[in-house]
Amino acid sequence: MTNRVARAIGEAGIDAIRIGEEAIPEPGPGEALVRLKAATLNFRDHLFADGVLKGMTRQPDYVPLSCGAGEVVAIGNDVTRVKPGDRVTPIFALGWISGPQNSMQMLGGTADGVARQFAVFPAESLCHLPDELGDLEGATLTCAGLTAWSALTQYRATAEGDWVLAHGTGGVSIAALQLAKAMGARVAITSSSDAKLARAAALGADLTINYRSTPDWAGAIRKALGERPLANVIDTVGVAQFDDNTALLGEGGQLSAIGMLGSDFSWNRQQDGVNLAPISVGNRDQHEAMTAFIAHHRIRPVVDVVYDLDRLQDAYRHLLSGKFFGKVGVNLL
Repeated sequence: MTNRVARAIGEAGIDAIRIGEEAIPEPGPGEALVRLKAATLNFRDHLFADGVLKGMTRQPDYVPLSCGAGEVVAIGNDVTRVKPGDRVTPIFALGWISGPQNSMQMLGGTADGVARQFAVFPAESLCHLPDELGDLEGATLTCAGLTAWSALTQYRATAEGDWVLAHGTGGVSIAALQLAKAMGARVAITSSSDAKLARAAALGADLTINYRSTPDWAGAIRKALGERPLANVIDTVGVAQFDDNTALLGEGGQLSAIGMLGSDFSWNRQQDGVNLAPISVGNRDQHEAMTAFIAHHRIRPVVDVVYDLDRLQDAYRHLLSGKFFGKVGVNLL
């Protein structure tokens, strides 16, 4: 049996990704060998591969992707957290168990990721995947799902009746929609696609706005909901929408600074009276709380399209096309 592994070279682009065969690693003390079955892409994977964010990957090459799920097939000495046969997902930053981030070993960047069939992980950095979730669904949780969960829970607890705004219909925004609705919140979604907005409405979105046909989307939200109506903005776009987003926040409302789909991050943009929360995925404790919540509320994470590992480059291109809803998946079987 061999191990099919994808390797990328940071800043060399998607076309430089290669799929090859490598030996199956053996777990050492405190480690577990996982047969990975499914993975999903995040926008950060493009940022690393194409060199938009420089110097954030292993050298000279690295295994991409941070979100995956699989089954433990072997364990090393002194492992009690998992056993062979357990279904698991690895956490985003290996070793980040609780509290503030204390590990920079982030999957698919500074640590080799999940675009491979077999991988060894520290056993303490694995979370159990409940039976309520399939492998592809579990493979949405590590980065996108947990980022959305942290945005809704870490700094400001989402309350019943809160209005949450999520921009776009990618992995973080759709996870935020599903989670927020289960928390009793009301959710507004923006997109340039009426078809995607219809899908978001089918998942429970209370207000949908096409920002292409309604350029003053902020004004449309204000007209529909009243002045300064929002408790939380899931900011995946970045500083380009900072002023519009913050002008919609009610007293105590939070701008959850997450992404840079359209501009630079909002993380360092300071403004008096703005409750800006920089979201950096989350730790194992948060991951487990999120998974328990998802299982309890029977939330089904959305994977829109799936590519085989041999077509990983095409999966990246599909991600960049924007022609997807939720997550782009990768089959590792």
